[in-house]
Amino acid sequence: MTSALFTDFYSLTMAQGYWKQGMNGRAVFEMFFRRQPFNGGFSLFAGLETLLEKIQTLEFLDDDIAYLRSLCFFEEGFLGYLKTFHFTGSLWAMDEGTVIFPQEPLIRIDSSLIECQILESLILNTINFQSLIATKTARVWLASGKGSVMEFGLRRAQGWDGAMSASRAAFIGGASGTSNVLAAKEYKIPVLGTMAHSWIMAHESEEAAFQAYASIYPDKTVFLVDTYDTLKSGLPNAIKVGKMLAAQGKNFGVRLDSGDIHYLSVEARKMLDAAGLPKATISVSNDLDEAIIQNLTNAHAPIDTWGVGTQMVTGGTESAFTGVYKLTAYDNGAGKLIPTIKFSNTPEKTTNPAVKQVWRITDTQVMTVADILNIDDPSISDPIERGHSYTFWHSSTDYRHFLHTIEGNAEPLLSPRLELGKPVSSGPSLEAIRTHTQSSLEAFDNSYKRLLNPHIYKISITERLRKLKLELIRTYQGDL
Repeated sequence: MTSALFTDFYSLTMAQGYWKQGMNGRAVFEMFFRRQPFNGGFSLFAGLETLLEKIQTLEFLDDDIAYLRSLCFFEEGFLGYLKTFHFTGSLWAMDEGTVIFPQEPLIRIDSSLIECQILESLILNTINFQSLIATKTARVWLASGKGSVMEFGLRRAQGWDGAMSASRAAFIGGASGTSNVLAAKEYKIPVLGTMAHSWIMAHESEEAAFQAYASIYPDKTVFLVDTYDTLKSGLPNAIKVGKMLAAQGKNFGVRLDSGDIHYLSVEARKMLDAAGLPKATISVSNDLDEAIIQNLTNAHAPIDTWGVGTQMVTGGTESAFTGVYKLTAYDNGAGKLIPTIKFSNTPEKTTNPAVKQVWRITDTQVMTVADILNIDDPSISDPIERGHSYTFWHSSTDYRHFLHTIEGNAEPLLSPRLELGKPVSSGPSLEAIRTHTQSSLEAFDNSYKRLLNPHIYKISITERLRKLKLELIRTYQGDL
């Protein structure tokens, strides 16, 4: 997708308005999100590398310009400007796979006002969806005890791109592989799969179906045992054919896709062990989510792998990630960046002004303590450093705060990814992003990662940023 028409109409109407008024100076926008999905305690940042690839190829094609002309809404001079459009600014972002929290900037765009405006929809569309799916997958993976989770939601995903993006994001979040063959090829993800009920129904008997599959794929055999009757038919036939595989030195597995998964997995394990097949594995599916998986894990159900589809690739109970994109500073026409704020009677919707950096503070055991938002201005000396004591303020209110002496590390999370529209360095592999996800999660206490009533992580602002925010609020309140 290279067409810059992948944007909301108001982005183009505003862009033409800026162009007509000569308002195309430097601007800084930041993307952040407002609340954790799934009533959880954390989210994962995903979709960055996808976004960077799209931004670098984004342009208005000839037929795009022709379409815009046909709307009789845009002037020829502005359409001429769009013909030469490409991103020429800088983009700062957190590492993909980082654990993230509300109110903190995940991406910073520093460019001309029009370029920043046109990128809004693409940024939110890409990051919101992949972050939602990566977060959901991480919850599933943690609920399984960091077990083997297969993503197989292709047929339930939201369209072609939804399926591809979901497979990528799920791998970042902890899935071991995908059933989506194209995604496996494109993203170098392990491809996984067993058999469908149609395979068994297409043969003269269940045993014949299992025999045929085992003869074709003796090293990759997993029998789907619930087509007719799991305990009376499926498992006995799987055991019969499985013994033949075992005699050849081959292992196999069975998959449960319906019924009482806990009861059936226990009974299946008993039957397999009694048949002298203790190495045979048990996989389960059937509209699983993190709550079901955690209950089964806590009950010590003898399950080796989990197949998760619909609930993983659609977000399940959460339809969308709450990412937004707001102007934080603009050129006053004299070459100086002026911080700006969106004021609201709802504290959580009042933005934090100015160009910002996010600092992750850890203790002496390298476990996270808090994330701090600070003004990122080279002309201002306001370091966040080990050994220093600070008063940090709640990011959405003007009275909640805590005192802290940094005993561990203070690490900036935003770093440059594009400069003058070009990549600063080559991006990491998807496997490296997945590894970063797991190390990032390990740095957080389990209380932040539990499914029910997670502990609330501290997202705070510095004294300097709080002072600026209150000054701007008082200014706008005075204008009301």
